[in-house]
Amino acid sequence: MSQAVEQGTLFVISAPSGAGKTSLVAEMLRSDSKLGVSVSHTTRAMRDGEQDGVNYHFVSRDEFEAMIARGDFLEHADVFGNYYGTSQVWVRETLATGRDVILEIDWQGAEQVCRLMPECVSIFIVPPSAETLRERLTGRGTDAPEVVERRLAEAVEECRHAVEFDYLVVNDDFAVALADLLAVTRSQRLRMPVQQERHGDLLAALSERS
Repeated sequence: MSQAVEQGTLFVISAPSGAGKTSLVAEMLRSDSKLGVSVSHTTRAMRDGEQDGVNYHFVSRDEFEAMIARGDFLEHADVFGNYYGTSQVWVRETLATGRDVILEIDWQGAEQVCRLMPECVSIFIVPPSAETLRERLTGRGTDAPEVVERRLAEAVEECRHAVEFDYLVVNDDFAVALADLLAVTRSQRLRMPVQQERHGDLLAALSERS
């Protein structure tokens, strides 16, 4: 008799720009083969070094709005004049295979996802201080001063919503923050409903009298 495939867990990860979310998620994927990441759709222009279908699915504004009308997105948002969205079909189909999925989205997108899929696990990442956040944003050297100030203002708004998430991870030491994130993903796989599905025969055998 074939064994039913256990449902994967959806991890929603948000953070202000400069908190180190992208680097942490990339290392999570390298460290845990059961984790996958959703590739978002966006209307923003492709940057140097980016690849369509790898970093984002790059689409026109008209195409994106048509996808909204069809209900294709689990969540979508207009960020600084560009649309970003997560494919609902891809996420649900991937979770059904038993694979865990990470969504890297802002607090607005996280709010939408948590409303549609309340079983998801949400994590918010913050830098250790406001000074560190400013240093990280200015240290990139890729953004104009007015862009940095705009991102700092956006970070303040993002952080106001941190308390709405299930977990908070402080990225002061990268290795510690990574271990904390992996601890969250591992703990979800050890929850009793998951373990009962995975080890039901073992629990039944252990509970029988010899």
